[in-house]
Amino acid sequence: MSQKTTSDYFIEKFAMVVVVLFSIVCILPFLLIIGTSFTSETVARTNGFSLLPRVPVLNNLGKVQFEETGRVISRIGLSFDAYKQIFVTPKFILGSYIVTIGMTLIGTLIGLGIISMTGYALNRHDFPLRNGISFFIYFASLFSAGLAPYYLLMTRYYHLDGNYLAVLLPLMMSPWLIILMKNYVKSVPYELTEAGKIDGAGDFTIFVKLILPMLKPALATIGLFLALGYWNEWYQSSLFLNQKDYLPLQYYLYNIISGSAALKNSPAGNMITVTLPQETLKMATAVIATGPVVLVYPFVQKYFIAGITVGAVKG
Repeated sequence: MSQKTTSDYFIEKFAMVVVVLFSIVCILPFLLIIGTSFTSETVARTNGFSLLPRVPVLNNLGKVQFEETGRVISRIGLSFDAYKQIFVTPKFILGSYIVTIGMTLIGTLIGLGIISMTGYALNRHDFPLRNGISFFIYFASLFSAGLAPYYLLMTRYYHLDGNYLAVLLPLMMSPWLIILMKNYVKSVPYELTEAGKIDGAGDFTIFVKLILPMLKPALATIGLFLALGYWNEWYQSSLFLNQKDYLPLQYYLYNIISGSAALKNSPAGNMITVTLPQETLKMATAVIATGPVVLVYPFVQKYFIAGITVGAVKG
């Protein structure tokens, strides 16, 4: 093996420094969100956001002290006002978590099964309709009928108004994810399917035992897209689930922020002496909404990168 030259050594160290600095730049916004979520609303509004959570310094009368510049005199400390407002009714936030986790798991698993089978079928050389179906899938990714026909279809014909299926079914698959899976399946040799047929295996057995184990990077990638779609979903819920007691997490948090803003701007809000969380409430909802996703992502990161790369090259 050839030894590293001085220039190679400095280039390697420089690259490491650049990566570390870029990582710090990427993680700082998340730290800022977490720190602000535990900051007092008075300090956040007056002094701005900070990495370290801060609370105001009170005088002997229990009132907030200000500097001559108008900034609040603050110290490092934790304020749970924003989280108290979110968890004022624990059963609803717990129910929202259960609804979102349930839809994410069920929708992701079923969606992966449908998308993987569709992508495999569209690459079978003995499937005569594969080109025609591929065209319709691609066509559906370019054009949409619009909101009004879609709403009428879901409510008047499918009768899914107020039903969790109105959120679960539309997000279960998308043309783009099918195209991504189809492009990845191209990397699987078709000779495996022919070998399975020679051995007497049926189509479903060939798919489950021979093809599916080779699709792990694509399954992890598409599964992450599906899971993020369900986890971050709020628009479908706002259309069809207003009558439900337990809403998906994102829509429930959206209603909390909207309700707090409406109360603050209403005539009754002027009579409230306590400062209602607004900016810190937004940060707290971001922490609650993204926390589980951030914990799951490292476990599928390598498959996610591999699936995206192979899908792009094979396209």
